[in-house]
Amino acid sequence: MIYFSKGNANSAIDNNCISDLIDQMLKKMGNLNRVLILPPDFTRYHSFAGEITCMLYEKLKKNSHIEIMPALGTHLPMTEEELDRMYPGIPHDIFRRHDWKNDVVRIGAISETKIKELTNGLVDFPLNCEINKTLVEGRWDQIISVGQLVPHELIGIANFNKNIFIGAGGKDIIDKTHFIGALYGTEKMMGHAGSPVRNVLNYMSENMTAHLPISYILTVRGFNKNRQIVTRGIYAGNDEEIYLKAASLCQEVNITLLDKEYKKVIAFLDPEEFKSTWVGTKAICRTRMAIADGGELIILCPGINTFGEDPVNDRIIREYGYQPIAKLLKLLQENDDLAANLATLSALMISSPENRFKITYGAKKLSRQEIESVHCNYANYDEIIKKYDPAALREGENIMPDGEEIFYVSNPAQGLWAEIQRFRRNEQNLLSGERM
Repeated sequence: MIYFSKGNANSAIDNNCISDLIDQMLKKMGNLNRVLILPPDFTRYHSFAGEITCMLYEKLKKNSHIEIMPALGTHLPMTEEELDRMYPGIPHDIFRRHDWKNDVVRIGAISETKIKELTNGLVDFPLNCEINKTLVEGRWDQIISVGQLVPHELIGIANFNKNIFIGAGGKDIIDKTHFIGALYGTEKMMGHAGSPVRNVLNYMSENMTAHLPISYILTVRGFNKNRQIVTRGIYAGNDEEIYLKAASLCQEVNITLLDKEYKKVIAFLDPEEFKSTWVGTKAICRTRMAIADGGELIILCPGINTFGEDPVNDRIIREYGYQPIAKLLKLLQENDDLAANLATLSALMISSPENRFKITYGAKKLSRQEIESVHCNYANYDEIIKKYDPAALREGENIMPDGEEIFYVSNPAQGLWAEIQRFRRNEQNLLSGERM
């Protein structure tokens, strides 16, 4: 069922319109005594999900019991300061923390035979469907999942039921779906509505959570001519139809196809959003198809101070580093800690330049020794911005004073940049079902 569907590539939908659409949705939902809202965490600050969550809270608080659980997945819990900034005015005591390793219940399982079918023979292990027990045990009249659709390196396009099974999912789902995506090929699936991982999540939606009253509010966001992020589309519904409608606009708004590759790409990571390379490697995934062979990606990352989002992930990244996929898969066969932490292995796989280009971190809070130990190049942030100053660079192609040509991306989490022929080759691989 679709509650509302609005937007196009030239829209800039204002808050009043969105508020009216939400009123229409809530009216269709009927009496709501108990509501769980499942929005993203601070790493999706620009999704407009914070504003939508605040609207829902204000509209429902008088007559409904409300709880809010940010869909952390493997990310760090939100701080009080982040809650206040993303969800201003909402009391902290109604927020619930998702613990992906301990706070879940099993609601089903997928056999190795079915997984093999859903992934077109890519893998054949079983998978346990475990999600946060709050979703299952809360006797909710509605679970409202709020989030943004954007090209994604491990599923194709982020959000929809990913918010349920990954954002509020358990370790087995997160580990194995990440590994399926990484093994399938991040360049092959980014920007596409369908993928083996999406097949798995859709199967779980149809067979394991159909009894739960889950609805979705999905945004598509893009930059206007003044480089401000605006809402191009907003959609709400309770099945895959709404996702496919939103995904079509996401592909139009958030994929930038280029007529050439660049020897040097510069990506900036906002220090308030990006504290770890676990999240910050979006700069690699979203720009890698714009980088020429033998080129360089420079990631300006003044806020990054660690690698993993928990002690185990951090240790594994520091121990093995960002290496070619073939080498990482060999290490997987030899090391139990990688086999027990497939999501971390997958993060290494999708971030590998595969010896095609080099990666340089312009860092402020990680040392040269730390960055070089994970097989990346180091630059001092304060020194490198003397040449590549994010405040002076314009989005896209820049010609530097010394004649150097670069391509600059100020917010890599908001899209996908790819040379058109490279993107089309990967698209054909996807359509033909070939593995990369």
